[in-house]
Amino acid sequence: MSTHAPNQARVIPLRPQTSPPAPGSDGATRVPQRPAGAPQTPAPREPLWRDLVGDVLRRERLAQERTLKDVAEAARISLPYLSELERGRKEASSEVLAAAARALGLGLADLLSLTQGELARYSRSRVGRGRTSPTVRDGGLCLAA
Repeated sequence: MSTHAPNQARVIPLRPQTSPPAPGSDGATRVPQRPAGAPQTPAPREPLWRDLVGDVLRRERLAQERTLKDVAEAARISLPYLSELERGRKEASSEVLAAAARALGLGLADLLSLTQGELARYSRSRVGRGRTSPTVRDGGLCLAA
């Protein structure tokens, strides 16, 4: 039998409830204090690989003054799917990425290299703001927290 009114929605919390305060504590939760005047801006979201790949695909297509339809036909992928790739809505397989790259006159390595360059630019801009520090490990760039 239900304990809520028949015409009212029941609220189910998405986050687990916090445990009650420990015995002997004053019950207050401590929130870290921010220095006076410090901006309360959230940290920028790190870009996803699919967003960067999509940006590179779109930039290359537009630089060649080609339409989505033209590139989709040359790559033999659907126009809506290519559009979703460019907008970072879909995670493409390596076969699809290679086909899209070939349709733009690029190799898969070229597409991935251009995408890596975008990620490196983003990382450098974060380093400049003191968020991360780059370290070189095994011949590649790693970002240490």
